[in-house]
Amino acid sequence: MSNLATAEAMIAAYNAQDVDTYVSFMTDDACEANYRGAVVREGKEGTRTGLAAAFAKWPQNHAEIRQSQAIGDYVLFREYVTRGPATDGSPLVEPFEVVAVYSFEAHPDQKGKCSRVEFIR
Repeated sequence: MSNLATAEAMIAAYNAQDVDTYVSFMTDDACEANYRGAVVREGKEGTRTGLAAAFAKWPQNHAEIRQSQAIGDYVLFREYVTRGPATDGSPLVEPFEVVAVYSFEAHPDQKGKCSRVEFIR
């Protein structure tokens, strides 16, 4: 599977709110982070837990890929994200755009897995 196909499969799992499938495409030490900044979800388990909490809060959460590009070991998506009403009664989050950078570093035993996702917003 190409890196682009893997990242697209991750978004499909994300939109299905299937955290187990989403993290199955990641290396064990993968993370999600703000671009060049703080790690938001650390490791497969941190990502699984964090996404499960987000999906519980925003059950209508959805990311639409508006543009995609694969460059070497990276996949870039321009995504349009809608959250819908929150289950905890917090204010509605307006839809937003984000650029997501998926890194596919060469791990000998985990080739083809995503090692980091960074968000530019």
